[in-house]
Amino acid sequence: MTDMTNQKQGSGWRKKLPLIVIIIAALIGAFTLRDYLSFDTLAQHREALIAFRDANYALTAAAFIGIYVLIVAFSLPGATVATLTGGFLFATFPGALFNVLGATLGATIIFQAARWGFGAQLGAKLESSDGAIKRIKDGIDENQWSMLFLIRLVPVVPFFVANLVPSFLEVPLRRFVISTFFGIMPGAVVYTSVGAGLGEVFARGETPNLGIVFEPHVLLPILGLAALAALPVAINLLRKKG
Repeated sequence: MTDMTNQKQGSGWRKKLPLIVIIIAALIGAFTLRDYLSFDTLAQHREALIAFRDANYALTAAAFIGIYVLIVAFSLPGATVATLTGGFLFATFPGALFNVLGATLGATIIFQAARWGFGAQLGAKLESSDGAIKRIKDGIDENQWSMLFLIRLVPVVPFFVANLVPSFLEVPLRRFVISTFFGIMPGAVVYTSVGAGLGEVFARGETPNLGIVFEPHVLLPILGLAALAALPVAINLLRKKG
């Protein structure tokens, strides 16, 4: 009996280990990489990066996506700078595609690590619970597509949290990947396009205008997409009240 208990405890720790490693790496990265994954670093090494890209385009693209995956998977600082770099090195397209692909793969790693360690157990507890918690979970389950797209289109919670929550609510992997890939695309295209114009920004000795996402011609279409994503939720609520 004791051996079986020890085996279960050991198996439990092994399942939690990937997420624990991610959290530790995120904490270490927050203190050690903050000054390296920055706009200033990109400005200082821009000529070397362009030269390397011109000589090794495929390798540069693969390395860039791999680095982006690591930044997102381990929640390292510099995701915005990485997105700008994608535009700077590869233009709006295929730079936006590389950015979205790297972010989606990194998010999927967090999602799977959390589900493997905690998600299945927590999801089962929520499903068997009663009262308000169960009603909230059922409401999310009924509108999974809409809720997943909403948290991507309107990032009111940190990206890391938006990757964890679906893993605890038993969202299918395929649904998570699709909603992440397409949900982050509008914002990624905007910031990638800003990165594509960094050459002129560097020449003027300025910093990029990241507030462009709040300008009406950018913000209104994104809010329109968010409204479309929220529409099924609103319809379901009206049906229940009726």
